[in-house]
Amino acid sequence: MAHLDMDAFFASVELLKYPDLRGQPVVIGGGRLQQPLLLPDGTRQYARMRDYVGRGVVTTSTYEARAFGVFSAMGIMKAAKLAPDSILLSADFEAYREYSARFKQAVANLAPVIQNVGIDEIYIDLTEHGEQAPQVAARLKAAVFEATGLSCSIGLAPNKLLAKICSDLEKPNGLTILHPEDVTTRVWPLPAKKINGIGPKATAKLEALGVNTIGELAQADMGMLRTQFGDLYTSWLCQAAQGIDERPVQTSRETKSVSRETTFERDLQVVRDRAILSEKLESLCTRVAGDLDKQALAGRTVGIKLRFEDFSTVTRDITLPSATADAAAILRASRDCLKRVPFEKKIRLLGVRISTLCDPALLVQQARQVPAQAELFPAL
Repeated sequence: MAHLDMDAFFASVELLKYPDLRGQPVVIGGGRLQQPLLLPDGTRQYARMRDYVGRGVVTTSTYEARAFGVFSAMGIMKAAKLAPDSILLSADFEAYREYSARFKQAVANLAPVIQNVGIDEIYIDLTEHGEQAPQVAARLKAAVFEATGLSCSIGLAPNKLLAKICSDLEKPNGLTILHPEDVTTRVWPLPAKKINGIGPKATAKLEALGVNTIGELAQADMGMLRTQFGDLYTSWLCQAAQGIDERPVQTSRETKSVSRETTFERDLQVVRDRAILSEKLESLCTRVAGDLDKQALAGRTVGIKLRFEDFSTVTRDITLPSATADAAAILRASRDCLKRVPFEKKIRLLGVRISTLCDPALLVQQARQVPAQAELFPAL
């Protein structure tokens, strides 16, 4: 089983357009920015992180920017403090989808049993190639580079879970081969959060229990884990830590909807806590848009979910004239939904959902621009 992950994909596509930026710290994000200026001497003038003003987030960054601690989903204003001289570029999602299609077709020409899990990553079933799988993986890397001019990293392992882990071990441009007997020496020393499916909340709970590495998780007391995670998730945690994963490559999968929600630390009142609600709504819509981009999807039906202090729940939705993956459009639709909700109680949970999904290849990707905070949460 193989997992192929493009190296700093969005940033790498931008470097094809701006090769003079190779080797420099570059950050992608920030919504609509002024395009680089071509100067009379043939050089370009780029926007710098230190000059950015706004509430945008980092979409991705080059490895040089990551060395300063700048990573995806970080607020750009925060990132600017870490790397003020870094170059800042707008995201070009049309280009990213084009290069995504190119690399996936190059892989499919050699190994057609693939599972599409995002705009920049796929699983590949190389079982039929047996002992020749490493040579096939090397040919896949070469084919991807020939088709796109971009490098990728491939993890080759007994199953999808381990392949996903080891594709990240030797980035960039890596080919990592992991055998079952390597789990204790190469996988167990890694942080538990390296297992796909252990998120920030689970990581925090594990750390509170003194479980920091995958090896510590593999040897943890199941009874202790059950008190925090329940039977089902505990069973999966223990299997994952042992490197056990029986999931096959799924050559087709239909996503019905994409959603994000957040439960507040305290119940919020609409008027008094409007600023907090505005920020949370913006964040949820931005994250939903990001999830759509990663899965190369767009949707027409936008919905909101509210859970109040008495645990009662209401939902509202609206169907747009055309599909979108744009954060600003999702925000506007969410606001329209909120106008139809009577706010007589404090809010415990807020969620945003988009459904009626489709392939956005035929859509014109709009530039991402998030409205000002004061406009995000409607006056009620």
